[in-house]
Order: sequence, then structure tokens, then C-alpha cells
Amino acid sequence: MNIAVLILFAVWLFVLGLGLLARRGRVMNLEQWTVGRRGFGGVLIFFLLAGEIYTTFTFLGASGWAYGYGGASYYIIAYGALAYGLGYWLLPPIWRYAQERKLYSQTDFFVAKYDSRALGVGIALVGILAMFPYLALQLEGLGLIVEVTTGGRIGALPAVLLGTFALTLYVMVSGIRAAAWTAAIKDISLLMVVVFLGLYLPFHASGGVGPMFHEIAHRMPGFLKLPHTGKNAIWFSSTVLLSVLGFYLWPHTFGSVYAARDANLFRKNAIALPLYQLILLFVFLGGFAALVLLPGLPDHDLALLAAAAQSLPAWVLGLIGGAGLLAALVPGSMLLLAIATQLARNLIGFGLAGWDEEKLNLLARALVPLIALSAIAFEWLSGKGIVVLLLLGYGFVTQLLPALLASLLPRNPVPAFAVWAGAGTGVGIVVLLYFGGSHVHQLLARLPLPWRDLNYGILALTLNTLVLLAVTVAMRLGSGRPPLLPDAEIS
Repeated sequence: MNIAVLILFAVWLFVLGLGLLARRGRVMNLEQWTVGRRGFGGVLIFFLLAGEIYTTFTFLGASGWAYGYGGASYYIIAYGALAYGLGYWLLPPIWRYAQERKLYSQTDFFVAKYDSRALGVGIALVGILAMFPYLALQLEGLGLIVEVTTGGRIGALPAVLLGTFALTLYVMVSGIRAAAWTAAIKDISLLMVVVFLGLYLPFHASGGVGPMFHEIAHRMPGFLKLPHTGKNAIWFSSTVLLSVLGFYLWPHTFGSVYAARDANLFRKNAIALPLYQLILLFVFLGGFAALVLLPGLPDHDLALLAAAAQSLPAWVLGLIGGAGLLAALVPGSMLLLAIATQLARNLIGFGLAGWDEEKLNLLARALVPLIALSAIAFEWLSGKGIVVLLLLGYGFVTQLLPALLASLLPRNPVPAFAVWAGAGTGVGIVVLLYFGGSHVHQLLARLPLPWRDLNYGILALTLNTLVLLAVTVAMRLGSGRPPLLPDAEIS
């Protein structure tokens, strides 16, 4: 048997065993399964928050965009560092509120803030709509990584099925602890592989980093800059903004905040986490080296792996594939956990008012395999690239931002119906613009240049905010109250 196949099976067994072992000595009630009894320390929280961004997107999508789009790919470096800084102020008040009320999911937060279980149904739907593309991204990346690193000896579909089996089993058994235990192993292995490829491939391709960039600039003048249209400076800025604003609004990331034992952990991590973005520099170097080694690849997401397969022996490819396998399974476990929790508590549970936490816990765990199978179907049907899937998810999840910011005010003037109207408008715009086909894109092409290249998610967020404000004003005027003055401040 090929050595790369053996290494990948060993990693698969290791991850499965470690994930199952994570529950040892603990009773997996709902609080333990979803938020680790709110007792995670700084190291586990660091790897949970960092691990949510270093996924197959980092491994394949970022290098693929460096290969295919050059300067436009730099947005990936920009947004993470900014978002980690935002977490310094944003996460502690979220954690405190969740601790006081013993919340389990992101949707629980909005239900409590707006005192509306019906609003929770809408919030849960938005979150699940956002997470399914992200989960499909992990599965698509998993299939690509295993197929390329084994030289086709294991196909993409069998790899996805085996990976999903492991993912489903240890999430059902160990919940968030499985993700936390494997996150540190994943990040360390991914760091080693990415740094190695980012240093080795440029020297193999051109004799060094500097000569590699000179060669690319000579072959493709202007490739390393932002273009004038399309993915230009307006697209770049709006995409960075969308990704920063939505970074902590992913339900699985939002929910992992509840697992911390202390609010100060977020401030300490916010100081160190931006340095983690330096990993991406090596990812880009590998993608640019692939452009020199293998120009003209039809699938940009394969660039880094194809260059490695051409340049390295099978045992090294096995190690790379093992790191890639971890990069898919760890964030995939958090996504499965968050989707199952929100489905059980906030959608199905909406009609099961008499169910206690023990029954909801069993329901959430039973939903895990159904969600995993649905994600496989979504990945197979979507036909989207890795970065496109991620940006689609950001377009959905960022529509929760106006409601979140309003809820953090000392006295929130926004009613639940206004949140419904605004977020519904934003999600509808995202669906229309991403899936509307050629007619919608022809309509957008007639807009003035600044609006034509604006990220769709930001356009949707703008309309969302306007609708939320308009409905808030209209409802308060209709009730005889000042438009945006909280009730507690009305004399």
C-alpha cells in the first residue's frame, strides 16, 4: 500500500480515537456537550478561536486565490488581524451575558436579548444557512486533499464519506471537547506543513522568494496588483469589511465563546491572535510558487497540493494530507455541533416547549448524522469554489450584525419585528445576488462603478440596516413613542 495512504489512515484513526477519548470521565449532558461546562482555559480557547479560521480554506482556498487572482488574495491576510482586534471589545460582553443566563447557542442570545422565541427561529435559519456552505467547504477540501496526496488511490467521495463518519461519531460522543482536544494538534501540524511548503516550493520553483516574484512579474505584469475592475480596490475593501464584521457572527464561533471560564481570556488572546495571520504568508508563497511550477491549472484550489505532489516524495505528501485532514475535521466538528444545537433547541425545539434539557440533548446528538449527510449533498450539488463558499456564508451571517450591535446598547430601542424585517431583507438580497443568474448580473453591470464591484454582502448589510431603522422608527411612531429613544429614557 502507498505510504501516503498509510499515513492518512493513521491520522484518521488518531483523530477518531482522540475525539472519542475526549469525553472520558464526564457525563455528556447538554451543557457539557455544547459548551464544555463553561470551564475552558486560555489555551483551549486560543486554539478554538484560532482553529475556526485555519481550515481547508487556509490550506487550499487562500493558496488557490494567490494562484488564480494574485493581488486580490491579500484580503485574506487583512481581515483576520482586524477581526481579532475587534474581539477584544466584542466578546467579553457577549460572554458575560451568556454566563448570567446559561445560554447554549447563538440563537439563545438573541432570543434572550429580544425576548422573542419567534425571532429565534429566524436567527437560527440565518445561522444554519451560513454554516452549511462553510461545512460543505470543509468536506470539499477534505476530498481534494486526500485524492491529490494519495495520487488518486483514495477518491474524493470515499475520503469525504470516511472523514464525515469520523466527524459524526466523535461529535455525537464528545461534543465540543472533541473539537478542543484536536484543535491544538491540528494547528501545530498545519503550521509545520504550511511553513515548510511556503519556504521549500519557492526555492524549488525559482531559487528563492525574491526570484519567484520577479519571474511572476515578468510573466504576468500587474498580476500581483489589484485590477481596475472586478476584484479591485472597492471589492477588496468591502470584502475585508464584510469578513471583519461577520467574523464572530458565525454561530459555531459565537457559541465557542460560551465555553470560556473568564472574560479576560478573550482580551489576552486578542493581543496574540493577530500574529497568527503570519501563517498565511507561507500559504501565499506556496500558491505563487505553484503558479511558476504549474501554470494553467483549471482548478485553482488544487494549486498548492499539485505543486507539492510534483515536487515531493510520497511520505511527505502523506504528512501534508494528514495536516489537511485535520484542517477539515476540527472546524467541521464545531460546525456540526452548532447546527445540531440550533436545530434542536431553536427550530425543532420551538414546537416542543415541554421538552427538558436531557431530551433536547439527545435530539441534538441524533441530528448530527442527518446534518452530516445533508452537508455532503450540499457540497456535491453546489459546484462552487472554496473561497466563493466562504464568502457566501459571510454574506448570510453578517446580516445578524445590526441586531447584535443594537442588543449590546445599554437600552435597546429596536423591536424584534424590526430585526426580522432587516435580517430577512439582507438574506433575501444575498440569495438573489449570489443565485440570481445572468439577468441579475446584467442589472448590476449597469450600476455606477463603485457599486458594481462592491461585495454583495455589504450591499445586503446596508439595506438590512436601513430597513431595520425604518421599521423601528415606524413602529415607535405608531405607538406614540420617540423614534429611537429607549423606553426607559422616556420621561
